[in-house]
Amino acid sequence: MGADVREGGNADEGDEGDGGGNAGEPGGGGVSEEFLALERELTVLLRRARASSGEMVREVHPDLESSAYGLLVRLEERGRQRATELAAYIGVGKATMSRQLRALEELGLVAREPDPADGRAWLVHLTEEGRERFGRVRDARRARYVRELGSWEHDDVATLARLLYRLNRGVEG
Repeated sequence: MGADVREGGNADEGDEGDGGGNAGEPGGGGVSEEFLALERELTVLLRRARASSGEMVREVHPDLESSAYGLLVRLEERGRQRATELAAYIGVGKATMSRQLRALEELGLVAREPDPADGRAWLVHLTEEGRERFGRVRDARRARYVRELGSWEHDDVATLARLLYRLNRGVEG
């Protein structure tokens, strides 16, 4: 089959839900070895990302929910947005978005203002405190990526970013 996609291996990580076995074996479901390896490595990556995000979120604010970090990222990147746009991007309903935004407002990290284009709608934005707190954590996260991937070729880092972008766009539908 293809090249060993576990380059460097993660044997110490255990069977993070890969179903065990190769194509044609129990748990493999006829899926090629490359897709089983992809599932295994994504599972490890996502588990580590959840743990890391939890730590980062607490650094922004001890009472911040992990799920709200993505909202801060989006607001920092895109600026003022309607709650409906944020809900669509994150993939949650209006009620969930309203609850998360209310919590972020109570923590002083975001604020709402009337949408000048539509007086019935509101735009959400980072407050100065939200921008400063988020910026500190984002900079620490980026520095961590640089430390962890500093020995990689820059082309490899760019390829990884490009492939993750492609994967994320495909998941969005």
